Amino acid sequence: MGHWTLDDIDWAAFDRTKADVDTVRIIKAASLVEHNGDLYGRYLANVFSGDEDFVAAAEQWAVEEVQHGIALARWANMADPDWDFKASRQRFCEGYQQVDMEAASSVRGSRCAELIARCIVEVGTSSYYSALADSTDEPVLKQICKQIAADEFRHYKLFYEHMKRYNADESLNTVARIKVALVRMAEGEDDELAFAYYAANDIEGPYDRKACAAAHGSKALTRYQPGHIKLATNMTMKAVGLKPQSRLGGWFGRIVWRLFDWRRGRMVKQAPAF
Repeated sequence: MGHWTLDDIDWAAFDRTKADVDTVRIIKAASLVEHNGDLYGRYLANVFSGDEDFVAAAEQWAVEEVQHGIALARWANMADPDWDFKASRQRFCEGYQQVDMEAASSVRGSRCAELIARCIVEVGTSSYYSALADSTDEPVLKQICKQIAADEFRHYKLFYEHMKRYNADESLNTVARIKVALVRMAEGEDDELAFAYYAANDIEGPYDRKACAAAHGSKALTRYQPGHIKLATNMTMKAVGLKPQSRLGGWFGRIVWRLFDWRRGRMVKQAPAF
């Protein structure tokens, strides 16, 4: 599976004393989201039907994403032996409404736009797991997150190279590409991570999207350091065809930073106790 396997992780190095409750909670949620890679792989195979090279790459991408979920779930079970991953996954799959995985065309409007959106997702995941790796002292989780982050950087390059190929034909202008990126970034406010947090942590009562999003965000977004944000911003600008040194690039970078900082502050203020 990809460039590493579960056997490459030194599971014996696990230190329960360094597995704090907040980290365990967000890792449980991440394991559910990553494990959905097989569903998104099927969606991409449908959208890019006929492009055998990309479909093969997407299938391998899905395998690696599922491996991420398995590794994270295994770590979470070591930290919390009472956690039932299968029950949490069932709860997540039954309660979270995915995009239409059988769609024959991209929900983004074109194949190029779909690949821009995928680049933005990989920007988010690569920076997130880099931030997690840098913020935890638990040695096994640090290993896992570094491996996942490396995969996600490679996945970004994969989608970026195919995006350039499709853009040669579709010729999306910079404004159109920025719009796709901003829309996908705004979808960070959607239900997937919030509901994954709810399902993974067996929170009592009916699902409250706002509360669960704040609970997750307050524990996750505070892990980021300025370097993580700068790299993510530069990767985002590259995906939409902007140069960081340009006037438009500088404007876009400031917008991205302000959106992130605003969202992080809002999540911390709204965070419930769970």
